[in-house]
Amino acid sequence: MPQIKKKGKAGAAKNYITRTQAVKKLQLSLPDFRKLCIWKGIYPREPRDKRKVTKSLKSSTTFYYTKDIQYLLHEPLLAKFREQKVLEKKISKALGRGDVSDAARFESRANDPEKTGKPRYTLDHVVRERYPTFVDALRDLDDCLSMLFLFASLPSTSAVPAKMIARCERLCLEFQHYLIVSHSLRKSFLSIKGIYYQANIQGEDILWLVPYKFNQRIVGDIDFRIMGTFVEFYMTMLGFINYRLFTSVGLKYPPKFDQLKDEQGAELGAFALEGVNIATDSNATKAITNGESDRIDPGTQAAVDKIVKQLKENEITDEEPAKTEASEDAEEAEQDTDAIDKFEPVAAGGDILPQPSYSSSDPAKLFSNFTVFLSRETPRQPLEFILRAFGCKRIGWDAVLGEGAFTNDESDPSITHQIVDRPVIQAAMEVDGDGEDNQTAHKVGINGRYPGRIYVQPQWVWDSVNDEELKSPEMYAPGASLPPHLSPFVKSTQGAYDPTLPLEAQETEAEALDALIEDADKGSDEENGMDIASDEDDEDEEKDGFGGFSEGEEEADDGEEEEGSEDEEASAVLQRQIELEAEISGKRVKSKQVDPKLKAKLEQRKQLEKKAREEAEDLERAKGMLSKKKRKLFEQMQYTNKKKSTEDLKLREKRRKLEKEKNKA
Repeated sequence: MPQIKKKGKAGAAKNYITRTQAVKKLQLSLPDFRKLCIWKGIYPREPRDKRKVTKSLKSSTTFYYTKDIQYLLHEPLLAKFREQKVLEKKISKALGRGDVSDAARFESRANDPEKTGKPRYTLDHVVRERYPTFVDALRDLDDCLSMLFLFASLPSTSAVPAKMIARCERLCLEFQHYLIVSHSLRKSFLSIKGIYYQANIQGEDILWLVPYKFNQRIVGDIDFRIMGTFVEFYMTMLGFINYRLFTSVGLKYPPKFDQLKDEQGAELGAFALEGVNIATDSNATKAITNGESDRIDPGTQAAVDKIVKQLKENEITDEEPAKTEASEDAEEAEQDTDAIDKFEPVAAGGDILPQPSYSSSDPAKLFSNFTVFLSRETPRQPLEFILRAFGCKRIGWDAVLGEGAFTNDESDPSITHQIVDRPVIQAAMEVDGDGEDNQTAHKVGINGRYPGRIYVQPQWVWDSVNDEELKSPEMYAPGASLPPHLSPFVKSTQGAYDPTLPLEAQETEAEALDALIEDADKGSDEENGMDIASDEDDEDEEKDGFGGFSEGEEEADDGEEEEGSEDEEASAVLQRQIELEAEISGKRVKSKQVDPKLKAKLEQRKQLEKKAREEAEDLERAKGMLSKKKRKLFEQMQYTNKKKSTEDLKLREKRRKLEKEKNKA
């Protein structure tokens, strides 16, 4: 006799378990269960049919996979949670008895991180379980960086302790140092939410968001306990990643940290990077020292140059015979290897493949030849990070912005570029009035400009980085109207609105005609107004100096009136037609004479409307030949395309209006 199946013992009822059942099975409190699920990457699941899963069904019931909860039974963190729970019970019992000394002794055993600095548990094994390979960790680094950069900018509260904020900030600065040394930063974008950065690490594109340096206001409707659980895991994860990245470029981890400089606002300058061995790239340390390593004692440098020169002369005398013999072979090898491979399609008419080319400019050295000074009103932290990541080694700023600057003197003659975000500044003249371009001899007044220095707005840095070339400083001069700052992460599609292209290249023929007709209408309105005013003036003059008509003049006037009546009849017919068109379209009727050019444009627009109607009729007939399923799909496509085209039309109209106002001004 076959075994009778009982309800709830197989199928969906066995595969799912409610949250209450899971908490009882693991013998944990709900906050600890939530922590464990976040760290282990276990999330609620939605069954297909909730009625088959449990008998007492509620709308708020949360389900998990049974195998996931079974997997948590073997987690070492469960023992830590239970030990902590036992200690808390002992402390509460001791306080209930009034035995304060026993309670203090139990509390000292709890390894409270706020008092002893020792963690009660570590998440190292959890990171290794969730990310078996380093590439897996890099793929999940986006949320980690966004969360840690957010917490690094928050003020300390009871929910967000100061130690957590300090550790987040330190880990983020260490990660930025790696990006500076390895030149892995690729793009950046200024948005309303904050600053987006994109880096390429070992072939993986990583995009994260950094909030602006404003005073953050903590609201009460945010559950910082859950966010703090994520941050606790992300701090451990980023520590692992930073260690792997630093060792991959030959640097010691963790880097030396100067607490005093950090308290003075040095941030990136508070770290001193050290190489693991002598073969470490010397440029890596120079990128962090803000150009201080360039300041070498002249006497020492002269002695070193003399020794190097002698060694080179000895090498030249020894290697001259060998060079003459190998020169011919080297020239032949260069002729063979100097050419770049060209990719050609195998079949005729295939896709055109992108061809490699010699790169004349390295993006990693974009700002390497510049000495930049940041004005007080500019955002120092993002500008310093981007400039260093793209090769700039000498960055100065005012002493108010913190320590770590190459120079705090704005009048330093070595400064080539100054980034300002204030109104137009005037060129400075010498006190004597000679106006010579001598940076060491002149004095600059308030809101003045130093001769021989390029002044740009902060957007110049971002646009140069995204385009991988130095943009023209004239476009970003102080007070200039800046070009549109577009997101480098969005690729422009064909037919969509592109702010970089001229308006004439994007608008349709109908839009161009409508714009011309509108301009002609406005121009004719102004002319008619002027004619009416002039006619009134003539009438006034005639009334003042009227002397009567002669018979010949009266006859000539009658002839002219007969000739003008025919033109008036033709214009009346045309005016009637315009009124009918205006009534159909719902526009205001204007009674005026029509210009011949305007008449031609109206006829052209009428032909375009007729053509559009014919195309719409052909499309409707073609839709009738489709099946019901394909017709619905086609209508959805039409709706989406129409919605996009309407948005593009609004943007073009807005730009046309702005350009007209600009031309009038």
